[in-house]
Amino acid sequence: MRTSTLTSVAASLTLLALVGCGGTKTGITPPAASETIKAAPKWFLSPPQDSQFLFGTGTATSRDMQLARDKASDAARMEIAKSVETRFDGLSKRFQEEVGTAEDAQYLDMFTQATKAVVSTVLSGVITDQSELAAEGGVYRCYVLMKMPLGATSQALLDKIKKQEQLYTRFRSSQVFDELSKETEAFDKWKEGK
Repeated sequence: MRTSTLTSVAASLTLLALVGCGGTKTGITPPAASETIKAAPKWFLSPPQDSQFLFGTGTATSRDMQLARDKASDAARMEIAKSVETRFDGLSKRFQEEVGTAEDAQYLDMFTQATKAVVSTVLSGVITDQSELAAEGGVYRCYVLMKMPLGATSQALLDKIKKQEQLYTRFRSSQVFDELSKETEAFDKWKEGK
């Protein structure tokens, strides 16, 4: 009798666990994320377009208000930097295999893709255009819109090109002097051999 009572209790607990795990399914976006999207400022999802500026948006959360703002500002700067200069490396792999014959054949296909973006540039004149702060649960969420005048970008790019030209000129001059030294040595050896 005691075994049947334990069995019924175990069966009841199992049934409760299964019912509790089932729950109701919602759409792809959980309610919290859906609310975050609704609360986002219009400029965050659709940054302004202007021929004189580059814009970048960023958002971040933290229990500390200043840290949330700093993280969001860094994300916005990164977005601007990516639009100025980004080096991408990518790798794609595809494996296909068919095993078996005729109608019993099985076709297997596997695709893998990986990308890496490296950003290394100097930003000049970046300023915060807009920012908004909101409470989200027990944390702060900050949205930031930053802008950088294109004149500063153009000047930084020109400076970079000039530095590269100077480096290349120095490299070429050292190459020419090396070639000249080799030619002189060869001529001296030729003269000694006469």
